Amino acid sequence: MVKLELDQVVIRRMKEDDIEVVKALIKEGCEGTENRLILHILTRPFCLFILAVFSSVLRCLVHSFVLALAIPVFLLIVFLKLTMPRSTGVLGSSKPYWDYVGSSSKGTQDETLQNLYCRISGKTPVTKKPRRRVGAKDKDKEASAEKITPEREQAAGHVWLADCEGEILGCIFRESETRAGIRRICRVVTSCWYRREGLGRLLVQSLEQRERETGAHRVYAHVPFPSKLGEAFFKKLGYLQLGQENNEEDSVEVDPETPERGFLGYPLTKVFYKDL
Repeated sequence: MVKLELDQVVIRRMKEDDIEVVKALIKEGCEGTENRLILHILTRPFCLFILAVFSSVLRCLVHSFVLALAIPVFLLIVFLKLTMPRSTGVLGSSKPYWDYVGSSSKGTQDETLQNLYCRISGKTPVTKKPRRRVGAKDKDKEASAEKITPEREQAAGHVWLADCEGEILGCIFRESETRAGIRRICRVVTSCWYRREGLGRLLVQSLEQRERETGAHRVYAHVPFPSKLGEAFFKKLGYLQLGQENNEEDSVEVDPETPERGFLGYPLTKVFYKDL
């Protein structure tokens, strides 16, 4: 594997031509997240108690111990699959990723973020024409034909891409500015070939720098609840988990942020924050 030169990465706004590639990147990055969230909910004590009650009732009707155990679990899994569309999309956002991505391409597309590594190396990254997938042209036409209202465009927020010589290596989602001075990172995704290379750190730190310059004083990040890797990533970048004893008093002073919640009110995400 060729080592990634971070000072050659351009961080730019997503364009319409990038939508299908970004969707594939998100799907790759979210693989297994939904199943882990469902397993997390199924193993909560109160949820196990409800399943045990339903199994006891079915045991009197079905006359099969195996079916009495399997039917409630199967029905609950189907219910969770249908009611958790955001678990594989933009966590912390009020919309699934396909709507978010599709409407985020409208805006100042030539805007770029400052690559912090370029100041160290003194090199200037070069942007090449993005590589197109076979069949992407027709899909782009369909996407451009869709009417995007100003309200939907404003609510979509920003999607920033890590571009190196025309190849999209990763992306970061920033929610729309609904609160003054507050920003929210909904998802950070890097390609499996470029993980543990510092690309995720570059995306987050570059976005933080831009938001700091535009007057933001706090950034929130939502991490899927079972994701230990995501928690360690943001903690290394100086983020604190919301609600912990050592920072609970400080977090109350700012407009509160709440995690995404699923079945029976169990949290689907952990909220981290950082003061800029």
